Order: sequence, then C-alpha cells, then structure tokens
Amino acid sequence: MHREHRHWFSPSLGREMELLIFGHAGARALVFPSSMGRFFEWEDRGMIGALSHHLEQGWLQLYCVDSVDGESWYAKQKHPAARAWRHAQYDAYLRDEVLPLSQYQNPNPFLMTTGSSFGAYHAMNFALRYPERVGRVIGLSGTYDIRDMTDGYSDETVYFNNPPDFIQNEHDPQRLAALRRTDIILVIGRDDPMLGNNEYFSGILWSKDIWHALRIWDGWVHDWPYWREMITKYIGGHD
Repeated sequence: MHREHRHWFSPSLGREMELLIFGHAGARALVFPSSMGRFFEWEDRGMIGALSHHLEQGWLQLYCVDSVDGESWYAKQKHPAARAWRHAQYDAYLRDEVLPLSQYQNPNPFLMTTGSSFGAYHAMNFALRYPERVGRVIGLSGTYDIRDMTDGYSDETVYFNNPPDFIQNEHDPQRLAALRRTDIILVIGRDDPMLGNNEYFSGILWSKDIWHALRIWDGWVHDWPYWREMITKYIGGHD
C-alpha cells in the first residue's frame, strides 16, 4: 500500500502542518481526526487497515489531515470569535492547500470527506460549505451544531461554519442543487448522547429537500471498533 508523509509551512495557518496519504488512485477522501486528534490517528486506530483492500485495489486514496482544534473550537481560553476565526484559517488551509495537493497527486474528480466524533463535524462542515467540490460525506458519531462550542456566542464566522444554521437559511437555487447532489451519510448509535443532534440536523436537511441517509445503530457504538465497521460499510454509499 502506498503511504506518503507530507508537510509544509501553511500560509493560511502560519505554521507547519503535516498529513499522511494512503493509496495510489481512486476516489479522493479528506479524513479528519477526532477531537484534537493528529494526522496519524486513523493509522494508529486501525482505520487504514480496515480499508486496506480498497486502498490496495486503487479504489480509494485517503488524505489524513492534522487538526488545529486546540487552537480553535477547543481553545476555551480564547473568545469564541477568536476560536471561530482560527477555524476559518484552517478551512482556508484545507481548501487552498490540501485540496490542490490532492488534485495534483490524483486526477480522480470524486472527493469524499469523513471523520468520527468531532472529525465528523469537520467533514460535514467542509462538505456542505463546498458541495460543488464534495461528492460524498460520511459523519461517524458526530455532532453538527458548533454553537455548543461557543458558549452560545455567534457571529458571521460562527454562522457560516455551523451547518444547521447555514443550511436552514440557504435559499440560493444553485447551492441547493449542489447540496442535493451530495451524498450525505450520518451514522450514530441509538444510545449516543449526540443522537438528538443528528435527528435535529436530519430534519433540517429534509426541510430543504436534501436527501441523505441517517443510519442509527443499536447501542452506544462511539468507539474505534464500531467506526472501523461503519467506514467499511458506508465508504461506497448508503448501503
């Protein structure tokens, strides 16, 4: 299996950033770690191993990015506006640096985003902000309302990085058409405390005629053994 470590000084973030690339061809996937996780988390936790067949067959290529959660949403010592602004810089890093790298490395036009727990928020937020670029998003045991991380504070930056807000108020026909073309998959455990958030967000998507799959598994299932099962089951679509 092809494995490549890349790093560079990010102009968007003003610091060094690292990522790992797995696979040599196929659909590109932007992979986010869980809360304050690192770019090597999916490898360490067996997620790469679970997808080894897809990677070896050239069906899938993963770009496992680092997080800056400790400088953004989890930086509780900062004002929420500063947390949101740091996240906006991270978004620019993904959009203007990581995606062009992936397109240079691999001409396959199909892009996915995925992540578990807080990584699912990142995957969903990026996909729904740029639906013209992302063909599929898979959120594993995620939460999608970032206002839980801002002490109730909101401004324009928070708003446009909070999927329930910007989807609920989206009226542009072209953007709605792009969102309706995106394959959206939410997977959550029945006993997961985030189930209500997933059902709430699913309701917002339906209110905009955005088709998607909400898959509710029995039990808590908020852990890596379950996420390995989930990603292999849904990486190809709704199932």
